[in-house]
Amino acid sequence: MKEKQDKALDLKQVVRTLHSRNYRLFFSGQGLSLIGTWMQQVAVSWLVYRLTDSTFILGLTGFAGQFPVFLLAPFTGVLADRWNKHRMLIIIQSLSMLQAAILAFLVLTHTIQVWSIVCLSIMLGLVNAFDTPVRQSFIIDIIDRREDLGNAIALNSAMFNGARLIGPALAGILIAGVGEGFCFLINAFSFLAVLFALTAMKIKPHRKKTADRDILHELKEGFRYAFNFLPIRYILLFLWLISLMSMSYTILMPAFARDILHGGPHTLGFLMSAAGIGALSGAIFLASKKTVAGLPRIIPLSAFILGIGLCLLSQSRSLPLSMLLMLFTVFGIIVQMASSNTLLQTLVDDDKRGRVMSFYAM
Repeated sequence: MKEKQDKALDLKQVVRTLHSRNYRLFFSGQGLSLIGTWMQQVAVSWLVYRLTDSTFILGLTGFAGQFPVFLLAPFTGVLADRWNKHRMLIIIQSLSMLQAAILAFLVLTHTIQVWSIVCLSIMLGLVNAFDTPVRQSFIIDIIDRREDLGNAIALNSAMFNGARLIGPALAGILIAGVGEGFCFLINAFSFLAVLFALTAMKIKPHRKKTADRDILHELKEGFRYAFNFLPIRYILLFLWLISLMSMSYTILMPAFARDILHGGPHTLGFLMSAAGIGALSGAIFLASKKTVAGLPRIIPLSAFILGIGLCLLSQSRSLPLSMLLMLFTVFGIIVQMASSNTLLQTLVDDDKRGRVMSFYAM
């Protein structure tokens, strides 16, 4: 009996932030929408590789979607600190829905071309340049207790990666059965869930920051703050290293699935779902932690797991082994990145949160 009570207490500890109404709405709406997002991500990469048979074009498409975030995130972080994040998120999610709808229309009408995929990837990258710093810094506004911030970030990661478990598997089935267009269509409709959740929230009004200073001055202030504060500087530099050296593996997964493992869209879906299991496990592990104590030790250890996993994955020629290695690799990625996110948001001042999280996005 006592064992059952302890398990119930542990579960309540893991999901404690869901007691906040606004966060609960955000969690459910975003969770449904992210399933569609992962379906689109898998479908885009498979579509590009099917049309071109080129790993260069596959990389170029990934670059087109990410470079706007790298270029613009510092400026959008300043705007996140100035403007109403709630309204910004509603506009951002609406634009993401429009991008998915255009992609679905072009594929279903058989008018899609590689250049249009690249252009739409750039469009989504521009939207995501605003989305990441705004969404990450918005979490503090939708929880009732500030001490639950670490748990909220971990649950956010669990939500993101729970969708990562379901979305790619569904995408693999749909691509093999009816084609990529329906993945994009489902993603477009999935944004209705997060838009409904955002409009249903009751956000306490905050005193608006006066925008009397130049945006470049505030950007410079954000850089000075982040890089003069040693813990924040080291976390961001380590994130830069991990992102540069390891995160690009996702772009090449269609080529790995088809040319190395000799599979099809089902194989890609299985690999990405295995990654989702590892990511979800890592997020749940972090959500169960009561405090941020120990995270500075966890970050390098999880990066080591990531590195070993990637090295072994590069030599695998078996689907079951590759799935197992994906699980461990992505467990390392998620624990490292989510731990860094939690520490950053714990350390940063509220009036600079958007700018620091924009450096995290970069």
